[in-house]
Amino acid sequence: MCGIVGAVAKRNVVPVMLEGLKRLEYRGYDSCGIALCAEGQLERSRSTSRVAELEKQVSNRHLSGFLGIAHTRWATHGAPTTDNAHPHFSGKRIALVHNGIIENHAELREELKAQGYVFSSQTDTEVIAHLIDRFYRGDLLKAVQAAVVRLRGAFAIAVICGNEPQRMVGARQGSPLVVGIGEHENFLASDALALAGTTNRIVYLEEGDVVDIHLNDCHIYDAGGKPALREVRMVSVYAGVSELGPYRHFMQKEIFEQPRAIADTLQGLEGIAPDLFGADALPVLRKADSVLILACGTSYYAGLTAKYWLESVARIPVEVEIASEYRYRDSVPHENRLVVTISQSGETADTLAALRHARELGMDGSLTICNVATSAMVRECALAYITRAGVEIGVASTKAFTTQLTALFLLSLTIAQIRGRLTPEQEAEYIRMLRHLPAAVSAVLALEPQIIAWAEEFSRHNDALFLGRGIHYPIALEGALKLKEISYIHAEAYPAGELKHGPLALVTEKMPVVTIAPNDDLLEKLKSNMQEVRARGGQLYVFADSDTKIVSEEGIHVIRMPENYGLLSPILHVIPLQLLAYHTALVRGTDVDKPRNLAKSVTVE
Repeated sequence: MCGIVGAVAKRNVVPVMLEGLKRLEYRGYDSCGIALCAEGQLERSRSTSRVAELEKQVSNRHLSGFLGIAHTRWATHGAPTTDNAHPHFSGKRIALVHNGIIENHAELREELKAQGYVFSSQTDTEVIAHLIDRFYRGDLLKAVQAAVVRLRGAFAIAVICGNEPQRMVGARQGSPLVVGIGEHENFLASDALALAGTTNRIVYLEEGDVVDIHLNDCHIYDAGGKPALREVRMVSVYAGVSELGPYRHFMQKEIFEQPRAIADTLQGLEGIAPDLFGADALPVLRKADSVLILACGTSYYAGLTAKYWLESVARIPVEVEIASEYRYRDSVPHENRLVVTISQSGETADTLAALRHARELGMDGSLTICNVATSAMVRECALAYITRAGVEIGVASTKAFTTQLTALFLLSLTIAQIRGRLTPEQEAEYIRMLRHLPAAVSAVLALEPQIIAWAEEFSRHNDALFLGRGIHYPIALEGALKLKEISYIHAEAYPAGELKHGPLALVTEKMPVVTIAPNDDLLEKLKSNMQEVRARGGQLYVFADSDTKIVSEEGIHVIRMPENYGLLSPILHVIPLQLLAYHTALVRGTDVDKPRNLAKSVTVE
């Protein structure tokens, strides 16, 4: 969601900020804008189109400056209009961009209106700009510090003032913000990727921090207003991650990067050991007598899959909770429960809040499966396993999901070993399977031509059902999510055994039913469910293991998977579902990488 880029330098900062916005486009947005301070005057340009259009506007107006802030907005308060786009001004001296949601914006708005401030937008963000202006007495830092005390909610802000043309102030609470350190120039951004190619010296601000940025120095203050030291890290963010190469879309590229991503996630794996999850992992994992998994969206489906692994291999009870629901209900805390969070970005607001809630309840043992080593999630959890999927640009997650599953399988084996439920022979066999996994995924990717043929048919429908049983039910959920996310086809997933309890009412010859059919203990049950579909005229599209003896016939379309992969089968079976969603969206002509109304990194509640 929403991206921030800010810069103060001795050169024109417009190219840096526009390039930064382009790198943040993958997060999702529906408007964008830039504000510059030139000779003590604030100027801005805003657009409800893409960053490329903003770039044209800036060029046509010949805007330039040594101090500026820029933003991509994903609409929350107010429609995606130019008036609601960031940056927001207060008078002629304060300009501000903001990620997050201000929960007490309504009362602050009324208070500021009573003091004579006029609002030109429907956003909660404009409240912050006017609030800072109200406190401004010639010192931008003090004005921001005074204003943020009044704010309730999540925010990351970057602020400039026309009266102070070589100064930028940032603050964060519940939303990520980083400082980029340069030579006689410094930067602010919501993501280090925005600064790739500009600087690799990054400071990650902590909760409540306020940063005062000048040409040659940066001063950080904690939530109490005291000076704070934060580590400067060398962060190597590959500037070429936004290059498509031979692919049409980033989603397609990332689907085909999965063999490499899984291999990288398993890099250096020699055997199963607690220190895979951190030097202090053994006592934390040994203490656990149950597991609580907290996640959202695709990561939640990874957690549902892991529940099967953890309970069958490690024989440990598991609960999987949607993070946004968990902290708003009365749950029963258990001090020996291991809390596992799953997040691609490590900044997912609901998951972070759920983690903090669990800790407040006394559950201190925590572990995260995350793709970003420098994220808030990693910093706040006792243990971590960093997946190495690389930057994922497409909004619909693919390689992040399969690498999460890979890491969760390792966690299942590790807990099984600690609990005495993993023999050396079993460990060796699982290691062999994991090492072969990238090659097995590559073989599934070779099915793409057959899936393209199916996509043509799927594109003509507005609804679809996905069926799975057991450990493949969460994969059916993920397949349905992918199809609805990028093709806008309404898709739902069910455990196949639930058909007769309601969903069969939807089945007609116009309803394609995608079925995941591995050769496992539930295969015969699944075949009976498939016959229930055929008896109602439904069209079955089956991804079947080669030895299932399911054959193509009238009303049953079969694509054969290259091999049966046992417990790791979910990782293989999700690949064709990703390809089906991608190619269906391609036929329908939707914006595959930036589907409507969605954002990549959900940093607001």
